[in-house]
Amino acid sequence: MEREQQFFDKIEKKTSVKKDDIFKLAQSVSGSNLRDERTIRMLISQVSSMAGVAVTKQKEDQIVQAVLNNNIPLDLATLSKMFDGK
Repeated sequence: MEREQQFFDKIEKKTSVKKDDIFKLAQSVSGSNLRDERTIRMLISQVSSMAGVAVTKQKEDQIVQAVLNNNIPLDLATLSKMFDGK
């Protein structure tokens, strides 16, 4: 549990997005079709808005393609390393 909390602490420190907001977003997309480009783009927009970070059209396209091609890690260890910049 401590490692999970450290992960969320890193996210909050880097993005100012609180753990509760992340869980609310996760619940809102639970059961969504992440094979649908439109759904992915809506999710990117929501995350961008939450974090207060603009996402260029080019970056959005790259994210969409990564999700559609299953190139997004889903385990906490890999995601944590991404936030560490390692």
